[in-house]
Amino acid sequence: MKVNEIRNLTTEEINAKIKESKEELFNLRFQQATGNLEKPSRIRDLRHQVARLKTVLREREMSK
Repeated sequence: MKVNEIRNLTTEEINAKIKESKEELFNLRFQQATGNLEKPSRIRDLRHQVARLKTVLREREMSK
């Protein structure tokens, strides 16, 4: 998800996306620990996505 797409979402939708991404990240880390992870790059992608989401939220807070 790109930053422009994230900026078009509401704050509630962004918070929901953060929660979903963190849950998926937890599951992927669990798979990695057990040796069942098929796409290790997905962990990095999710971490970057969470950072983008949090950045947009922070930008909104600072603009108020």
